[in-house]
Amino acid sequence: MFTQYFGLKFNPFTKEIQADKLFISQDLLELESRLQYLQNTRGIGLVAGEPGSGKSTALRKYVSELNPGLYKSCYFSLSNVTVLEFYQGLALELGEQPLHKKVAIFHQIQQAINSMYYERRITPVIILDEIHLASNKLLEDLRLIFNFKMDSQNPFILILAGQPLIRSKLTLNINNPLRQRLVVKYIMQGLKLEEVKDYCSSRLKLAGLIEDVFTDSAIEAITSSTNGLPRLVNSLVTNCLLYAYEKKQRHIDNEVVYQAQNELNI
Repeated sequence: MFTQYFGLKFNPFTKEIQADKLFISQDLLELESRLQYLQNTRGIGLVAGEPGSGKSTALRKYVSELNPGLYKSCYFSLSNVTVLEFYQGLALELGEQPLHKKVAIFHQIQQAINSMYYERRITPVIILDEIHLASNKLLEDLRLIFNFKMDSQNPFILILAGQPLIRSKLTLNINNPLRQRLVVKYIMQGLKLEEVKDYCSSRLKLAGLIEDVFTDSAIEAITSSTNGLPRLVNSLVTNCLLYAYEKKQRHIDNEVVYQAQNELNI
């Protein structure tokens, strides 16, 4: 296996890396800055990006660093459901047993959030992932269900995360009220060329390899092939290590990247 060949304790290019061991990219720093502002002001934020750009990973890191005595995180990714099913799922995430009618669940959710914030002094942090799949009707209801005290208070943090399509949906007239309520917005950009090099080196060192096995030409080829999207970088770099192991090469150049990319495209 390539891990033994390169003297690695484990494959460092998997998504199982602990949140506190993540590579701190410019993307991550920018997003954390905006999420910190959202945490201070509360309300609704939007995080968008291409598949594999690191949205979920960044949000996982953010949630892992929240004080559990002050914040309760709720993660919900079934955005392509009906409004009623969404209400039911959100109520469950908030620790409630959903009632039967939509209007009853609506008040149940608002009461749960109010109770959590005003009585227990805990701010609910609700992450709605894959929000680009949500219908306009669901997006419209989001504005309604997160309207507290005649839209004068925000006893919650709501983070909408999804692919760039959500930006187009929010430009529709029907979604103007929701878009106007966004406190922060951030679009994930992926890793820059110099960050891909540092990313690969830091991940390899984390697994016990100090030696620099990727040439500059390989890093350029990896960045070009993946557009710096971390998930694609992980996949391609892992395949590069596998190919180099099969060919008994200790260093990975652009030719190895080319062959590894061809195998991924099969």
